Amino acid sequence: MESSQIIGYVGALIVGLVLGLIGGGGSILTVPLLVYLLGYNPIVATAYSLFVVGTTSLVGTLQKFKEGLVDVKTGLAFSFPSFIAVYLSRRYLVPNIPETLFKIGDFTLTKDMSIMVFFAIIMLIASISMIKKGKTDDVVTTTSQPYYKTFIQGLTIGTITGLIGAGGGFLYVPALVLWANIPMKKAVGTSLIIVTINSLIGFTGDMQTLEIEWTFLLTFTGISIFGIILGNYFSKFISSSKLKKSFGFFVLLMAVYIMYKELK
Repeated sequence: MESSQIIGYVGALIVGLVLGLIGGGGSILTVPLLVYLLGYNPIVATAYSLFVVGTTSLVGTLQKFKEGLVDVKTGLAFSFPSFIAVYLSRRYLVPNIPETLFKIGDFTLTKDMSIMVFFAIIMLIASISMIKKGKTDDVVTTTSQPYYKTFIQGLTIGTITGLIGAGGGFLYVPALVLWANIPMKKAVGTSLIIVTINSLIGFTGDMQTLEIEWTFLLTFTGISIFGIILGNYFSKFISSSKLKKSFGFFVLLMAVYIMYKELK
């Protein structure tokens, strides 16, 4: 086994740990890991990311549900418009993006480059939301928004996550806290059910357009599942807010690195 593969599998463990600890961020690690370390092109990497993050999140959802930290009704309300958007994005939008978007002098913006740059922009936004102090668990409100707003929000986030191959946990956690008024810990658990549905349905769109390396993908996913089990256990002893802020700074650095790597 090559050293890059070993490092990749260690990265798979970290992906699971992050998902278990903060309920999102798995794809933020998975896509760059697959692209820059293991050499997959962004289209395949984003597809594999959906499967890895979706399957791993399923295990996390079951664990959080047992702890009473999943609001199933709200999760399904967000999931319905999201998985439609994710599936359509992966099945029709991504495969039909031109290989070359435009050319200015010596600079050419390719399909792969544009996906990674867009991924980096979303990472920047996610890092800011992680670094900024948000609502805490003791802040609970009783207001709720009309479902049409939830539907529009789900479509928007679903389209974004479909394009970049992310589960969207790093977008759904703040959305659930700010829009659905769910306490942070429950928002983390609820985001996992949305991520599970979105990612796995989105991946079915990729299965119709890509050849999948199942041996590698299942091995990588299995290690990530072990990681999320560990992460859920450690989340009982670690402050999720402090961890989230630290991870936010890491995501910020990763976003800057991807921008530099793609645009230099």
